[in-house]
Amino acid sequence: MSAMLDRLLQGILDTLLMIGASSLIVFLVGIPLALVLVTTGPGGIFEARTLNRTLGSVVNVLRSIPFLILMVALIPFTRLIVGTSYGVWAAVVPLTIAATPFFARIAEVSLREVDFGLVEAAQAMGCQRRHIIWNVLLPEARPGIVAGFTITLVTMINSSAMAGAIGAGGLGDLAYRYGYQRFDTQIMLTVIILLVVLVTLIQFGGDRLARVLNKRT
Repeated sequence: MSAMLDRLLQGILDTLLMIGASSLIVFLVGIPLALVLVTTGPGGIFEARTLNRTLGSVVNVLRSIPFLILMVALIPFTRLIVGTSYGVWAAVVPLTIAATPFFARIAEVSLREVDFGLVEAAQAMGCQRRHIIWNVLLPEARPGIVAGFTITLVTMINSSAMAGAIGAGGLGDLAYRYGYQRFDTQIMLTVIILLVVLVTLIQFGGDRLARVLNKRT
């Protein structure tokens, strides 16, 4: 019993480490990527249609690849980056690459929903384009970005469980090795409950923060 409890605790820590490291990179890369997609599009403040179409195509291609296939395809790249294709840190690479375009598209939608009249008003007052980004686009889009990042985190938890089943560690690894291969129903149910609790806490926290940031409520 004690050994299994230790495995569960280690599985939780490994899952949190996977999600924590990859989500930080996703956030730091996804928002600038979304800003580039918005501001270089038709009518954007940095309009560059060729760049926009090229970047949009890359994002669409990455989003269309199922995570399991992407993870296997990235094994040589993962081994080059972290030195191994197994374990927690090996899972961070495909998780990040899979989630970044997903989050960027969600953040892009939130940024596009900002009232263009605010941008025009800022331009009329002589604001520089970088000031429009920092003082108009990002503040107005914050609730949507937070909500989108919450959805991204939940998706990443699902993907981390899938990654665990093929050697990445974490709760998915426990569910596969002990719950599936050894037919241990108790372990399987425990992992499911832990994942549900984790997703519920993240969703609750993200929704609450989005409501706090929403100036219209």
